[in-house]
Amino acid sequence: MPSRRAVLMGGLAIGGLGLAGCTVQPLYGTMPGTSGATTMSEFKAIKVDEQTGRVQQVLRNALMYDFTGGGDADDHARYRLRFILSESTASVAIQSMSQVPTQILLTINVSFYLIDIATNRTLLTGTSFANASYTFSSQRFANTRAQIDAENRAAESVADDMRIRLATFFATHPAVK
Repeated sequence: MPSRRAVLMGGLAIGGLGLAGCTVQPLYGTMPGTSGATTMSEFKAIKVDEQTGRVQQVLRNALMYDFTGGGDADDHARYRLRFILSESTASVAIQSMSQVPTQILLTINVSFYLIDIATNRTLLTGTSFANASYTFSSQRFANTRAQIDAENRAAESVADDMRIRLATFFATHPAVK
């Protein structure tokens, strides 16, 4: 009968073999196969399309802050990020006596496209969504402010998701350069 130590060592050896083919790497580190390029340097090369609506602008500003610290893309932008945003609301709680909604669920859906500026080729497409709820009250200003806060929370959540998905794309496609 094998000793406890032998079983433990065997288990560690099998676990080590399983990890031998693992290609885990830091998401924001230097990308393999490049001459020191990082995900952050790729982010700085993304120009985010201008937007007109308030929620679209909140999303654009959040993305620009994530990519460049708040400024526009550098002068030599290699990528263009285009997105289409839609939002909807639904009543999720209704006051029993007056049938007035008391809780609103806001949903933001975004379709995005990463485009290579030089070739006008779409490199990545994706969709992202976020939900945020707010309380509906009898005060008009409070409702407006609550809706704006919910829109901001949802837009920033979508921006975080898009940033992670773009970082993953750049980390796994170093040949895009």
